[in-house]
Amino acid sequence: MKRDIQFNSQGVNCAGWFYLPDETEDGSKYPAIVMAHGFSATKEMCLSNFAERFVEAGFGVLVFDYRYMGESEGKPRSQLFPHQQHQDYRNGISWIRQQPEIDPDWVGVWGSSYSGGHVLHLAATDRRIKAVVAQVPLVNGYANAQRLLRPDQLAAFQRDLAADREQRYTTGNINYAKVVAPEGEPSVLPTPDSHEWFISTSERLAPNWRNQVSLESLDYFLEYNPAANIQLISPTPLLMVVAENDHVTPTDLAITAYERALEPKKLVIIRGRHFDAYTGAGLEQSATPAVEWFKQHLKHGASV
Repeated sequence: MKRDIQFNSQGVNCAGWFYLPDETEDGSKYPAIVMAHGFSATKEMCLSNFAERFVEAGFGVLVFDYRYMGESEGKPRSQLFPHQQHQDYRNGISWIRQQPEIDPDWVGVWGSSYSGGHVLHLAATDRRIKAVVAQVPLVNGYANAQRLLRPDQLAAFQRDLAADREQRYTTGNINYAKVVAPEGEPSVLPTPDSHEWFISTSERLAPNWRNQVSLESLDYFLEYNPAANIQLISPTPLLMVVAENDHVTPTDLAITAYERALEPKKLVIIRGRHFDAYTGAGLEQSATPAVEWFKQHLKHGASV
């Protein structure tokens, strides 16, 4: 059972889907999972693949778009500010904990790519979270940029961001960059698999996706270090799902961050590249351990 919902986040309505098991009984209280997408993506871009598996396993699920994105409110559009997206996650947790079908003591979070970093940050500080799954996560924005860009490109990029700061201060204008572009053209995610996935997935599933992000968002990206306090997630159980050939959020950066986390934790390395985790054989590799992790660490606490 799935229905469209909205929840308030700092005065802005975030749009989402709320899933419950089909055969709900009066008085049942289900454990819950809150989830959102990665860098610039909307909920329509394959998140139902995971949500449907979670609800089949007996969980209530909230899938939402951040403010400024997808079906959610907020202007200007295509602003990706980590601290605001953290607020949206936290407010989504507050919303689902207040639903009568949900056991408020058993809520987990799932995130992938950029939101994989968000859930690492959130689980280190928000003790309402009782289990966390970080899939192909961003763990350090600046280190990630150093892998995606040559040193001369990174230096030029930083000069562009500095010029944008001056212009915003003077004029208030918002400048944008493309998220993806054909190889050889400038974009934020300059890998062929990024272009292929975003363009093909948006054409099939998410015509409301916008191939743009504000330059101010990229300022926040470079300073964002979501795994800085990964050791503080403990004793909340952490599952990290990493792709063995990930060039978007590099494999070794994620594994190095995982090594700093404390128990209880588990690392699953799946075959393929960053975007393979969302569909096909890669989906089975990534979703199955996530379901089992939540069943192990959430479901035992619910009155179902």
